[in-house]
Amino acid sequence: MAEQVTLITGTRKGIGRFLAEQRLARGDRVYGCSRQPSDLTSPRYEHFCLDVTDEKAVRQMFSRIRREAGRLDHLVNNAGIASMNHALLTPMTTVDSVLSTNVAGTFLMCREAARLMQTRSFGRIVNLISVAAPLHLEGEAIYAASKSAVQTLTQILARELAPLGITVNAVGPTPVMTDLIRNVPEDKIAALLARQAIHRLGTPEDVLHAIEFFLRAESDFLTAQSLFLGGVC
Repeated sequence: MAEQVTLITGTRKGIGRFLAEQRLARGDRVYGCSRQPSDLTSPRYEHFCLDVTDEKAVRQMFSRIRREAGRLDHLVNNAGIASMNHALLTPMTTVDSVLSTNVAGTFLMCREAARLMQTRSFGRIVNLISVAAPLHLEGEAIYAASKSAVQTLTQILARELAPLGITVNAVGPTPVMTDLIRNVPEDKIAALLARQAIHRLGTPEDVLHAIEFFLRAESDFLTAQSLFLGGVC
């Protein structure tokens, strides 16, 4: 199989870092980005320090990918931020930051990726959403709302990009022990897990398997789908 080109956002640590390492192990040429530098090193990995909401920086990154690789097969929109506060304690600066990164940043990455993918009439886009939305988790109003917006964005982009040979799907992980939830009280995590059909934390491998399913070339008849892990619906 020819070398595939994959772009993953938020690759400095956590799930994004794990996904990048796994795609490198498969032989992909991998591009990653985050707001801070990464210590991930490989002759087939290139890291960009940028904010996914910075249109100029994002377009420059895609221009570089176009020049160097000439193609893009996969985009995984993993970058995101969360805020776990009661609505009455949530400042507008937090609202703006969460919506900008999670929604506008995802849209911008999808738009620029599709412009490159359409040159070969092939592309796979996977957006990360969250079980916080279907579970209507208290204390996560803005985060859940942002991920609901990404789910709707996924469904509409899937229809718009299907004629270009590009599929767009979403994966909604259950809580995975990353920095995003490390400070959440144990009783809240336990209560959340009790609402899942499978009562355990997710793992990076769980997320990987779901994403890989959508990235496969054989998954060309799957688009506009949202797959929530752990038996959440």
